[in-house]
Amino acid sequence: MRERMPNLIAVILLSILVVGTWWAAEYTQKSVPIDPPARMTHEPDSWAYNFVMIQTDDSGKANSRLEGINMRHYPDDDSYEVDDAISTGQQPDSPVTIGTSDIAIMDSDGTRIIMRGNARVHRLPDETRAPLEVTSAELVMYPNEDIVETSHPARVVNGNHVLLGTGMHYNNQTRQLQVFSASDATLSGKKSKATVSDN
Repeated sequence: MRERMPNLIAVILLSILVVGTWWAAEYTQKSVPIDPPARMTHEPDSWAYNFVMIQTDDSGKANSRLEGINMRHYPDDDSYEVDDAISTGQQPDSPVTIGTSDIAIMDSDGTRIIMRGNARVHRLPDETRAPLEVTSAELVMYPNEDIVETSHPARVVNGNHVLLGTGMHYNNQTRQLQVFSASDATLSGKKSKATVSDN
């Protein structure tokens, strides 16, 4: 028995050491965060210059493009902010639209682009329709749906027709334009008042 005592003590001490090490490791993992929490301030975490982003449809064809001089990514809402932005929409069976603004803010999934500062959307002409141009302080573009809208005062020029109003919704696929309130219309050089207009 005396000869086995040192072996028994060694086994007991080794067991205590293993259990103590396991407990210390578990305690450390639970008490110290491995990944620090993300900062919730609206500060950029990445930048790019001469930025170009192209979106494609399910078949792989490009249907929209956003480009600008500078791009900043914000991790708190996963948005992108682009300076001197140009947004081009090229949906099948729809006229090409080109939007420009001082700043564009794109959501993380790219379904909405807010054009701010000298915002302008130009629809190229086709065989049957004159070019259409919408200008406002802010325009919201939905590239996948091919829609442009604003709640701000807007100026719409369609051929010889000029429409001024507050609140506008334009669907490029159906070519339907709605102006919601307090609009002045100049139709082929003749001025008239209108509250709601469809084109």
